[in-house]
Amino acid sequence: MATNTTPAAAAPTGVTLTIDGKPVTVPKGTNVLEAARSLGLDISAFCYHPGLSIVAQCRQCLVSIEKNPKLQPSCQQTCGEGMVVHTTDAQSTLARKQQLEFTLLNHPVDCPICDKAGECTLQKLYFEHDNADSRVDVPKVHKEKVVDLGPTIVLDQERCILCSRCIRACDEVAGSHQLEFAHRGDHQVLTTAPGEQLDNPYSLNTVDVCPVGALTAKDFRFTMRAWELEATPSVCNGCATGCNIEIHHKDERAWRLVPRLNPDVNGYWMCDEGRFTYHDLREARLAGATIEGLPAGWDRALSQAAKRLGVFLKDPSQIGIVLSAVACNEDNYALARLAKEWNVGHVFVAAKPPVPARADGKLRVADINPNMAGVTAIAAALGLQATPAYELDRSLPAGLRALVILGDVLPGLETGKLKELEVISLSAHERGPVPAARIALPIADWAEISGTITNHKGLVQRMHAAFPPPGQAIPGWEAVVRLAFATGVKLPWTHAREVFKDMTQSVTAWSELKWAREARPLSLRFAGSRG
Repeated sequence: MATNTTPAAAAPTGVTLTIDGKPVTVPKGTNVLEAARSLGLDISAFCYHPGLSIVAQCRQCLVSIEKNPKLQPSCQQTCGEGMVVHTTDAQSTLARKQQLEFTLLNHPVDCPICDKAGECTLQKLYFEHDNADSRVDVPKVHKEKVVDLGPTIVLDQERCILCSRCIRACDEVAGSHQLEFAHRGDHQVLTTAPGEQLDNPYSLNTVDVCPVGALTAKDFRFTMRAWELEATPSVCNGCATGCNIEIHHKDERAWRLVPRLNPDVNGYWMCDEGRFTYHDLREARLAGATIEGLPAGWDRALSQAAKRLGVFLKDPSQIGIVLSAVACNEDNYALARLAKEWNVGHVFVAAKPPVPARADGKLRVADINPNMAGVTAIAAALGLQATPAYELDRSLPAGLRALVILGDVLPGLETGKLKELEVISLSAHERGPVPAARIALPIADWAEISGTITNHKGLVQRMHAAFPPPGQAIPGWEAVVRLAFATGVKLPWTHAREVFKDMTQSVTAWSELKWAREARPLSLRFAGSRG
């Protein structure tokens, strides 16, 4: 008997539906709200967040679906084949407008003094979908204000619209049930769980997901208006995870760091510790070149550096260079190339010691160096036998007379031992090897440069300069080029992308990488709601 060998038709990978007369095909399991957003249709919502579980409790995203007698929350309604959805019909529009009015019923409407003003979802939706005078002519229900929830966050219960995003963020992102609702009806409030306070390594994500100004970060509270800030995409330098972030800055100063979506690295989240790394950007900065601790211009400092190094370049086995697991790939590659040109006898890698207790299986890892994988790959690609810099604390190698050090991290090495050497320090801060350096050259910190770092998974990620470095500081790779030229070595780079191109030709694993175009700062006043 003959058998039918025709392969079965492949199961469809998506479903096709119509939203406001526009057909769209989406993967199975997609909800109607996300399908509408893929068409550029923004259905209003408060409790929905793509990184959290769906609860459909704000009822702000109601839509009409043909053959369904009741309005449906679009966040919870899964797309079906042939489904016909209406988001702008009379009953859907009226329902969302009425729900918005209900949400505002007891809200204090204190936008002029609210930290969320300018990036508040409630504020945005009011102007887009309601924009009508309040009909409330009786006293509003008052709740507690300035409620201290823990070490990082303050709550204004009157502003809370009971969307539960923060509760789900604690439960699902941090894995700690520290927030919950209490009471019922118009007296229901957000509060801490019995015996708990809001204190976990991811607590500030609750501020990000709060669609209104109910949860505010103590670190940012009353410091700067959101609409006055500009946002520049970058990568967190707090540890080897490399969370994608936005630097929010104004007047050449960072005011806060917030997570930026990258499904392959950090999703929508970042840890609290990483958020606070911006404070270090303005602490103890080295803004000018120094010789023996005294101010000097770049020309004089480079001339002195070349003179002092010239004595040892006749026998380069006396010179050592220190690469940095905290500096970007381009800075490390430039110094590693100079080490090859000089044929130095010693190469070290300076890194902060790991913190095993920090690793939690989520975003926090034990390695608190942002670029250990990058500097290791560069040293290996150029054939440099790099030794951990902490070996210097045990004993200085025989014959070592001079060190060129990148970065301000040199753990374990005593200042007294450094003073035995001719130290040329390229640093952004007046710490680490700088106090003992014969010559210190000021370089830009991570938020002030265009470059790349490599996270612990080997992913090379692009950083963008949010603002210029202070004083005479320049990018580290450029400082290396100037130092090289002063010693008679020409390194052919005039821009970070040229360093990157040469670097990717040297490191085989990075050969397919391309330099991403420069990102211009985006004013938050034009960025829409961040809620």
